[in-house]
Amino acid sequence: MSETLTGKHALVTGGGTGIGLAIARGLAAQGAQVTITGRRMEVLEQVAGGGLHAARMDVTDEAAVRDTIAAAVDARGPVQICVANAGIAEGRKLHKTDTALWRKIMATNLDGAFYTIRESMDSMVKTDWGRVLAISSIAGVRGLPGAGAYAASKHAVIGMIRSLSEDFMGGPYTFNSVCPGYVDTDIISRNVDAISKRAGVSTDEAREVMVNANRHKRLITADEVAAAALWLCAPGSESVNGQEIKIAGGQVTG
Repeated sequence: MSETLTGKHALVTGGGTGIGLAIARGLAAQGAQVTITGRRMEVLEQVAGGGLHAARMDVTDEAAVRDTIAAAVDARGPVQICVANAGIAEGRKLHKTDTALWRKIMATNLDGAFYTIRESMDSMVKTDWGRVLAISSIAGVRGLPGAGAYAASKHAVIGMIRSLSEDFMGGPYTFNSVCPGYVDTDIISRNVDAISKRAGVSTDEAREVMVNANRHKRLITADEVAAAALWLCAPGSESVNGQEIKIAGGQVTG
């Protein structure tokens, strides 16, 4: 694989597992030095090396995001690729969602993406090239039964990315959202258990609900999502800006 990103510093939140790790490894394979962040340092350290640099960071903590990204910039130069991937998925019908759950989801999925992108761009805008990617969800372009707060957070992320693309239109930076359907990660495993308990069905039946929600009737792999993210960072993607790249196995409304 050609190292088209040599000399670039990338930041990937939630970079120790799942989609984040797949993206981080792909960026490193193309020559980038990648700062991977997460709340569990032991998880990050297990995958660090080969261009991946671990840094503990809770995206809901504004000061921690500022300080961690500043330290990463000092160590590896300006952040020119920012992947706001950290997120949580908890399902509950909106009229049964209490304020604590609403704030918990928004603090990670929306506030965390905002802090991450804002602090990364502090150094990015001093350079002549940059890519900002937010990992949203198909839930960000359509309603999702039983998960109103989650869907609201992912819709909001897309609105933020669209607005950033307008703020910097014509500049050397692009801003896009990647919107996967159900991806085969640890989050899916946790949701399978939750659906199983909530609906009174077996875990196999609960998993089948998620499989059938993707148009091609299988779970998406993290590597498929990473491939889309890498394309958005590669030469030739300069005119893809303010878009939602849907990865759901077929046509999706929205």
